[in-house]
Amino acid sequence: MSRIPFPPEDRSLSAYTGWGRAHWETAADGLLTAALRHAGPHHALIGLPGPRPSWSGARSDGLEGYARTFLMAAFRVAGAGGRDPLGLLDRYAEGLEAGTRTPVRPREPVAHDPVSWPAVTDRGQAIVEAASIALALRLTRPWLWDRLPRTVRDRAADWLAGALHHTPVDNNWWLFQVAVGGFLAETGHHVRAAEEAVRRGLERIERWYVGGGWYTDGRPRAFDHYNGWAFHLYPVLHAHLADDRRALDRYGSRLAEFLEQYAHTFGGDGAPLHQGRSLIYRFASAAALWAGALTGHSPLAPGATRRLASGALRYFLDREEVTADGLLTLGWFGPCPPMVQSYSGPASPYWASKGFLGLLLPPGHPVWTAAEEPAPVERADTVRPLAGPGWLLQSTAADGLVRVHNHGSDDQPADEDEVPADDPLYARLAYSTVTAPVFGKTADNHFALLADGQASERGRITPLGTGADWAASAHRPRIAGAELPEVHVTSLVFAAGALEVHAHLVTGAAVGTAVRHTGWAVAGDAVESSVTGAGARARVADRPSGAG
Repeated sequence: MSRIPFPPEDRSLSAYTGWGRAHWETAADGLLTAALRHAGPHHALIGLPGPRPSWSGARSDGLEGYARTFLMAAFRVAGAGGRDPLGLLDRYAEGLEAGTRTPVRPREPVAHDPVSWPAVTDRGQAIVEAASIALALRLTRPWLWDRLPRTVRDRAADWLAGALHHTPVDNNWWLFQVAVGGFLAETGHHVRAAEEAVRRGLERIERWYVGGGWYTDGRPRAFDHYNGWAFHLYPVLHAHLADDRRALDRYGSRLAEFLEQYAHTFGGDGAPLHQGRSLIYRFASAAALWAGALTGHSPLAPGATRRLASGALRYFLDREEVTADGLLTLGWFGPCPPMVQSYSGPASPYWASKGFLGLLLPPGHPVWTAAEEPAPVERADTVRPLAGPGWLLQSTAADGLVRVHNHGSDDQPADEDEVPADDPLYARLAYSTVTAPVFGKTADNHFALLADGQASERGRITPLGTGADWAASAHRPRIAGAELPEVHVTSLVFAAGALEVHAHLVTGAAVGTAVRHTGWAVAGDAVESSVTGAGARARVADRPSGAG
């Protein structure tokens, strides 16, 4: 169980998770208290312990610790109408004043100056953190920003404005300018640049909207959790805070369309789908659910929203996901180096703060007062296409498992001269809520041609369509970055109930070329497997299959 001392469960109101608003407040308080123990002088940098720094360096990591925990604190305090029994905002106000006094080069050693924030630079991590700080300041404005001396407000606004004038990474990062610009325009700082940044960022993401509630994250086919916790969250929340009804109608309708599908991707145990990068953000997967309820753009009943969100939070906190010191780790159920991207540092997991967005909804809101309703996976077996990303979703009510068959997301760059190796978090034929992809030599859920002891990679995926119970795609297999001459593979999956049938058509390969299709990477002390005819099955003897 979690190291955080939670109130007793309330199974009369929350029959599925036992949790209500008090549990969310307790979780936020526990996580924040633990993180703030590591604050440096004047609370400007929060340098959390970890196995290694991010590629941006320790100073940037300290800013990340400040910014991401500040966002959680903002949800906590704003949702309580300004009540702040832990004195959170005073600490973040002090950190804002000190950190912005004399910004330094991002890689200036912290030992030389343990207070100053890194200056904002092109494609620098400070752009990301400026967005969390701006959003937190916007939410807590009456209790923090408006009480600061004018000189501090002006100086902090100048630091934030750096995010408007520097080049972001060409993906969801454009939305960080929207978050910063929205706050600065509201407070009368750098207004022209701020308004232009909002317009520019929202315009930029249109090129990545593929319809049906789905955005690809900068690359041609990069579909993952950023669709919910970035592409939907920032535009909808900005429109809501700015009271821009036209924008809210536009982005809210997209969010609602997404949520109708997204709700089906959570397992019966609360698990989010284990697919895509930045999985260390864990229960940030609940952010889009809360955003729909907050803005009135959700197809889900209030009790269903809370059941999914609380399920996701409990899924991690019930599994000792925090350290003995109460800190979030670089992993899933604890440290897991293979799944962590090099841009992540010790404080990166606190983007999970977005999952606490629901605290902005008042205690009397139906999302907190309605009885929990079952998750979609618990209602009935489901097989349905998700046309935007080229996925086929398959779930079974008896065991609460969700599987997504991937025939459309590869995270490959637009430049065809670039040939990065397959990313296990994108290139697999399928993902689920109870398994994780293997990062070793033999890939799970993969179809390969075998030559000279090497297995081919999938590379770029060309979607061929989805139907009521099928999905198909094509690819040019490659070995060591080179496509096999004249070889094409067409793949199809058909699903019904708990069964899945895969078929692959290989053309252009030499007669007798060996092929291999691998299945799910189940984890456990005792794994049972069997092959019957053309069918294969693997299961953990003492529990449902899982990533462990």
